Amino acid sequence: MQPKPPVRRHAETAGHHHSRQQSAMPGRGGIARIVAAFRNTLGGLREGLSTEAAIKQEFAIACVAVPLSFFIAEDLWTWVALVASLLFVLAIEFLNTAIERLCNHIQPEKHDAIRITKDLGSAAVFFALALAGLVWGAAIWSRVAL
Repeated sequence: MQPKPPVRRHAETAGHHHSRQQSAMPGRGGIARIVAAFRNTLGGLREGLSTEAAIKQEFAIACVAVPLSFFIAEDLWTWVALVASLLFVLAIEFLNTAIERLCNHIQPEKHDAIRITKDLGSAAVFFALALAGLVWGAAIWSRVAL
């Protein structure tokens, strides 16, 4: 009878070894990883707000809409929905921008597959905007109709 091989974690069997800095466990780089992720987030915000017209426009709308949300919302959950819909639009716009930039990096020339990929990202932004419009429209209707 042969001895059983040692049990390996999935990451090890795939040939990937996690370093201490990448671990999410406390004492194993968790705080340092969170700080690094926050710095990356700030870099992404800075880049998006300084270079992308759509992000600038949607951020400006959010800056006006968030204070308005306090007057529109009749309760906490309506306010959360209003603000969450704005954050969702920004999140999808940032993802769309990342996809477009990656596409442009991989294939700078016009290409049908890249065009379709960018169109799909644009459709995602459209549906995020539609959701925000629906949430804001319902909240305003509820406020005005009462």
